[in-house]
Amino acid sequence: MIGEHVIGKLKVLVEAAKYDVSCASSGVSRRSQGGLGNAAAWGICHSFSDDGRCIALLKIMLTNYCMYDCAYCVNRRSNDVPRATFSVSELVELTIEFYRRNYIEGLFLSSGVVRNPDYTMERLVRVVKDLRLKHRFNGYVHLKSIPGASRELVDEAGLYADRLSVNVEIPNEASLRLLAPEKDFRSVFTPMSYIQQGILQSKEDARRFRHVPRFSPSGQSTQMIVGATPDSDKDILRLSSALYARPTMKRVYYSGYVHVNRYDARLPVPKTPPLVRENRLYQADWLLRYYQFRVDEIVDDALPNLDLDIDPKLAWALRHPEFFPVDVNKASYEALLRVPGIGVKSAQRMVMARRFSSLGMHELKKIGVVLKKARYFIVARGQDSPLFPDLGAARVRALLSVPGASRKAEALQLKLAFES
Repeated sequence: MIGEHVIGKLKVLVEAAKYDVSCASSGVSRRSQGGLGNAAAWGICHSFSDDGRCIALLKIMLTNYCMYDCAYCVNRRSNDVPRATFSVSELVELTIEFYRRNYIEGLFLSSGVVRNPDYTMERLVRVVKDLRLKHRFNGYVHLKSIPGASRELVDEAGLYADRLSVNVEIPNEASLRLLAPEKDFRSVFTPMSYIQQGILQSKEDARRFRHVPRFSPSGQSTQMIVGATPDSDKDILRLSSALYARPTMKRVYYSGYVHVNRYDARLPVPKTPPLVRENRLYQADWLLRYYQFRVDEIVDDALPNLDLDIDPKLAWALRHPEFFPVDVNKASYEALLRVPGIGVKSAQRMVMARRFSSLGMHELKKIGVVLKKARYFIVARGQDSPLFPDLGAARVRALLSVPGASRKAEALQLKLAFES
């Protein structure tokens, strides 16, 4: 049974954890003989595995007490908010109880920093270790590593957690020092390097030995706050690109700044979180990861911020009329990826399908191409729509952009999704 005092702590610590968005699951399976392992209620976040399954995670903090006074954080030590702390045994029992009730399949665990980074990290590790060894829990566990924690504790955490992550928070060190003077990039990137070394060493050992403990098999992730500082999208995406160059970095998450500490003059005062900008950054991130774009093709010194009215791929296409139209029956796979309205899967299907017959608009629609966008940029069998170079960038932009009221509606929809 879950006691009333634990329920009270649960309400406080679930609310405290809601601003951390880097909680997607990779769905790593743990082979075992028996034990607990595979899984909505309030406080449960839903993520998606690599194979498309929806996975419910208990998203919670060990404690929302914190020794740091970061300007952007609701849990900063100077805030007068309800505070609570789980003991290790309480959080372990809560996780097991929620699993047995079929509320969750896994755990997303973070914490404020109390006493010092090693003290907090040691308690987080104990939670995951007890779940794995005492209760034989095989579900997914995402653990937030504490900046400044020792290598020994990070190494131990990697043996029990499926994914480890350390939040960058602010993409510029000067801005980080302004808003969080007790932190610096070194305290963030040092544990990131520990995680990377542990994962690579584990993979190397697996090649040499038959039985090797896996180290953070789902890699690592991080999060950046968007809109709390004057940093441009170019600054954010350049840092993201550098992080993706690391072989173990799986995801960079972007969190639209929420003005929770209205009294702090160092912070901007937005009316609503910059959710449309956040969405455009995710689209640009997708281009970096899957569409073979470089950062300087998406944003540069002349255009340091993403266009909020159109997606980054369409913005690139409108700036490069010399690249179009693309003949879908002759163009390379890489060229097809540059066409607005053509995704990775549809480009792969097109390359396969045109081996047997030429592609027309009917075939492209069946393949999954978004013809509303793509028709201006391609040449296909039976093509009768006007082409981008003839219409001009301004006309195509007017046809495909999301200006004014539509963009406000998009922002409202994103805001409602955030609040829910």
